[in-house]
Amino acid sequence: MKVAVFNAKSYDKKFLDEANKEFGHHLVYLEPHLNKETMKLAYDFPCVCVFVNDQLNKTTMTALSKHGTKLIALRCAGFNNVDLNVAAELNIPVVRVPVYSPHGVAEHAVALILSLNRKICRASYRVREGNFSLEGLLGFELHGQTVGIIGTGKIGCVLAQIMKGFKTKVIAYDPYPNDHCKEMGVEYVSLAELFERSDIISLHVPLTPENYHLINDESIKQMKKGVMLINTSRGGLIDTRAVIKGLKSRKIGFLGLDVYEEEETFFFEDYSDQLINDDVFARLLTFSNVLITGHQAFFTHEALRKIAETTLRNITAFEEGRIILENCVSLDIVRKVESKVG
Repeated sequence: MKVAVFNAKSYDKKFLDEANKEFGHHLVYLEPHLNKETMKLAYDFPCVCVFVNDQLNKTTMTALSKHGTKLIALRCAGFNNVDLNVAAELNIPVVRVPVYSPHGVAEHAVALILSLNRKICRASYRVREGNFSLEGLLGFELHGQTVGIIGTGKIGCVLAQIMKGFKTKVIAYDPYPNDHCKEMGVEYVSLAELFERSDIISLHVPLTPENYHLINDESIKQMKKGVMLINTSRGGLIDTRAVIKGLKSRKIGFLGLDVYEEEETFFFEDYSDQLINDDVFARLLTFSNVLITGHQAFFTHEALRKIAETTLRNITAFEEGRIILENCVSLDIVRKVESKVG
């Protein structure tokens, strides 16, 4: 099948080309993000392959349908960037990669926790400058701390297992408790109780209308003074302006982000020689107790291989005319996800 691969980076091409030796699709790589300005590039392609920062709204979806698109293949698990109602109306299936790097994402969350706590970045810069002072580098032991995990799917469950290894007290919120987590001794509590008790809070839920800005002024008020907040899920889970107020008041003692609610403007691109025209993001960067990475939690050899293989297998299943597409995103799935955290 002829496939327009948008937002294609060198690593996408490498892993897709390798996986495509098995499937034999005609992959055409396109550097731009897919949106209403670039949608003409996808005309006459029966399949369009996109990533998290490509935007498939009503205008784009309708135009693609008129010009031959029959399938949308997501190279990711999230689907909040696709208007699924319009896709259903146009009879365009949307397939995704539901699982690809639970260990990688959980491990990255731990890396943020450890780096923030032990001031790793600051310490490294000092040593490079010949400064071996320990002033301002004081951390705390994870042993005995209470870690609150919001969302205990595959990633949240892996994080719970890792944090149990640090001998922390792990509590969690999820309307659908994970049996494996319960077997590990994870205590399920209400969202309000999790906010009140946690020394460290890590987010592991998809972005839905119900949990948009889950972390906001009201939820921050319920948290412990000096709490550490980690987000490796979706940027829209956090009200960034509310978090900035929390940092300024010292209610939030540490903030680790791999995602940002306006990230589609510049994440995954090189802006090192340009000004980033986002005052809110720029304000975040002024805090010494904030650590931000550019949506790289998923970025492992294992994950990219799994993403490429699953994406191409999804396309093949559609091309072969299978009635049931294993990884198809239906509105029923969306409603189930939206009911989980809100």
